[in-house]
Order: sequence, then C-alpha cells, then structure tokens
Amino acid sequence: MADLHDTDWHACLADWLSPFLDHLRHPSQKHWAPIYLQGLLGPGERKSIEPIAARLAPGDFQQLHHFVSASSWRPEPLEAELVRKAQELVGGPDAVLAIDDTALVKQGRESVGVAHQYCGQLGKPANCQVLVSLTLARREVPVCIGLRLFLPEAWADDADRRLRAGVPLPVAFRPKWRLALEEIDRVRAAGAVFGCVAADAEYGKAAAFRAGLTERGLRYAVGIPPTQKVYPADVTLEPAPPGPTGRRPKHPVPSVEARSVAAMIEALPAQDWRFVSWRSGTKGRLRARFAAVPVRVADGPQRRDRRHLPGSTVWLVCEQRTPDDRRYYLTNHPEGTPLAVLAADIKARWVCEQGHQQTKEELGLDHLECRNWMALRHHTVLTMIALCFLQHVRLGGKKVRRPRSRRAAPTTNLAPGAPLHRKRAGPNPDTMSVLQHSYSVLT
Repeated sequence: MADLHDTDWHACLADWLSPFLDHLRHPSQKHWAPIYLQGLLGPGERKSIEPIAARLAPGDFQQLHHFVSASSWRPEPLEAELVRKAQELVGGPDAVLAIDDTALVKQGRESVGVAHQYCGQLGKPANCQVLVSLTLARREVPVCIGLRLFLPEAWADDADRRLRAGVPLPVAFRPKWRLALEEIDRVRAAGAVFGCVAADAEYGKAAAFRAGLTERGLRYAVGIPPTQKVYPADVTLEPAPPGPTGRRPKHPVPSVEARSVAAMIEALPAQDWRFVSWRSGTKGRLRARFAAVPVRVADGPQRRDRRHLPGSTVWLVCEQRTPDDRRYYLTNHPEGTPLAVLAADIKARWVCEQGHQQTKEELGLDHLECRNWMALRHHTVLTMIALCFLQHVRLGGKKVRRPRSRRAAPTTNLAPGAPLHRKRAGPNPDTMSVLQHSYSVLT
C-alpha cells in the first residue's frame, strides 16, 4: 500500500470524484463540489464555508455559500454513488452496519432541528442537532454512508420554523428507529452488503426496530436496557383459567412470568461466563467477561394486564466490564453461534464512534454555519464523501481484505459454559498501519 505522504491526493480526488460529478447538472456545481471537498480534506482549523472560501476561492464566498445552502443539486444520487464506493471499499457479508446517533452542538434555536436533547458528545442533554447515522465497516475501517436529521416533534409541528428553515413538506416527525429502518432500506437498495446490523440500546430497546430487522431478513446485535423483560427459551403457553364470569381470556398465559434481563443474567451460574477478546487496542487485546443464554423476548401480543406474551427466540448476551458495570444485548444469531462471534458482532458497533470522531475533528461535520435544511443535507453528504475518499487514499485504493471463514457455520451448538469454537480474525496489520496515519498528511 502506498504511503500517504507520497500521495498526490489532489490529483487522486479529481479522478475518484468523477462519478459523483456526473450527477451534477450545472457546470457551476461541478466546479464548486471539488473545491468544497478540498476545503474539508485540507488544512485549516475551521471547515465552514467562509474559511474554505478564504483559503481556496478568495472573493468567491457568495458562490460557494450558494452551492452549499441554496443550489438545486439533489443529494440522493450522490448518496447512492457513495454507497457504491463504500461497498467496494469495505462492504461484503463480513461487514457490519452500525446504527447510532451523532450530535452537532449548536447555539441558538434557529438551526434546523436544533433542540434541547441528549448529546452523546457531551454525555448529557444540550442544545444540538441529532443525526441518525449509518456506518458501513469491515475490520475496523469505517465509512459513513447515511446521516439523517432527526426532526423533533416541536419542529415538525411548527409551521413557521419549518418555513424559515426550508424543511420540505413531506418531512415529518419520525422516531429514530424508524429513520434507521428507512435508511437501511435505502442503502440496501443502493447495493450495500453487510452481515450484521449493530446498534446501541437507544435503538435496540424498540421492539418495532428489532422486528423490522427480522422482517428484512437481517442479522442484528443490539443493546437493551437492564429492565427489558424476557422469558426462558423453554417457556410454554397454557390456556388461561376462566375468569369470574366463566369466560376464558382471549390469550393463553405463559408457564412462567417474564423477568428482567438483569435478573435472568444474575441467575446464571459462574461457569457460564467466559473471557472473550474481540480486537486489539492501544494497550493490547481488548477482553471482557461474557455470558449468553437463549431467551424469548416479552414483545409478543399484549395481555389484558398489559404484559406481553413471549415473542421471538434470541440470544441474551451480557458483557461484564467491571464488577459494577454490566451491559445487555439481544442478537438473533442462529443457534450454535460461538460466543466469540456474538461478542465480536456486539462490539463491532464501536467503529461508528471512530467514524463520527473523524468526520467532526478532521472533516468539519459540525462546522457548518448555515441554518437551513438544504445546507445541512448538502454538507452532510459532502462530508461523508470526503471520509470515503480519505479511507480510499489511506488504504491505497484497495478493498479491505476479508478474513477467512468469518461466519462459517459451526458444527456444534453453543450451550452455556461451552468452550469457544473459534476466534474472530484480528485486524490486518497492513491495513491498521495505514489507518494509524494522521489526517495531517493531507495538508
């Protein structure tokens, strides 16, 4: 792989960007798109429109501002092209699609979608915009392929604010999990291929989100809160006894009552826990104690007492980080999946956080100073394209190599306490050595 210090990235960008420019109709759009991308990729503390124009197009601030905030070019064809580029680079049955939020901290209340809401960057509620993100990754190489603004209900229901920010009429309030499913449908239609969807508890706690993934035939590994109710996998349904009037209730009753996942895990014997290592960190291999048990989620039909009957059978997985820190997950991996694979797919979600950090700190995702809807759409698409190009350059234009038999079907079933059948392949040393280069090489 070529050393990035020796790469003429400007010339590389012109060639790599050609399929994207084919989707821009007007000559001025074809002119300003590469300039804006060079501004995002190149040096400079601020990657907003004015500093980019000052560095790369002195005296042409208004033209660049118009290209980002008001020009009529449609982002959808560029997003589809981005998916194709990302698929070539990191996609495949061994890839993961990570679903998460990323927040852009803002002052004031006029920027589209801004509200006092949870900000992951700060770890507390703050005034910010929240984007639902999709990151396609393989072997710890992330490429962001979807960023959709979460429009709070207060915004969606305020006609004046919508008008001032230019929010299109079809755009309504949607829960984050629904936005995520819509984005998954979009990237799959554009050609994205992946083996597992990973998400944190913000998405995993939504039964409709998990059901949506299952209906689409997708494998998932999602976080859940410790209060999530589940049944033992061997629960049965029995006819309900007649009520005071002699009538039998409509729904049968489970043979045992549902328990919280925290209580279910607490009841596991010590021998059901295993240390699992999933990737290399700066201080060596990362490892933690894991346990897995098949369960049926309490998300079936609702009973008269508002409790839910058993739903689908899935794995309940617990990660013990410290004696006082346990994290809980559900995954629909098939019976017999090794614990090492369950843990690796669960922990694969972290790579989206790396992608968010890169787009903000190095490419200026959170530097946009325009308030309207179209400016944010244009900026987010161009930032994702910049990240994809950067990964393309840093990898020498080569697709991330696929590990051997990443998801080969095991010949034996996983029972609690069973030994691990195989380990997930570690990162490609050549790939990781490239990815460790600083973004400053593009300056």
